[in-house]
Amino acid sequence: MSFLSGMTTRTVRAAALAAALIVTGSAVAHHSFAMFDRDKEVTLNGTVREFQWTNPHAFIEIEVADGAKVEKWSVEMNSPNNLTRQGWKSSMLKTGDKVSVTLNPLRDGKKGGLFVAITLADGKVIKDPTNRQRPPPEPPKS
Repeated sequence: MSFLSGMTTRTVRAAALAAALIVTGSAVAHHSFAMFDRDKEVTLNGTVREFQWTNPHAFIEIEVADGAKVEKWSVEMNSPNNLTRQGWKSSMLKTGDKVSVTLNPLRDGKKGGLFVAITLADGKVIKDPTNRQRPPPEPPKS
């Protein structure tokens, strides 16, 4: 006698639905951008500590001088698969590279955010084409 033979069809369907909702809920929660303030942009000038080419999201770990102390920031990016399609390579950033990174900061004030753009040491600018671009500021009124 199998485990399922003692269960009604209705019970099996309810269990399958519950499992599907749990899995779907986890996937939706994982891809939320609610933790980032998408209405603000912060630009950091610093040194690459580490470039993590990992799934599900790549990260740039950057050290930013703040007076006498060094702050460590974590910048979340897209997946390596999507980054590759956007022209990125896992070897583009190396420890010690001087960069300028623009990000949407975390809402909780921690040192992190969502990648918007980077300016490499050679002056090349790479933007995230999936990130909604803010319109340029209006000129000052006279």
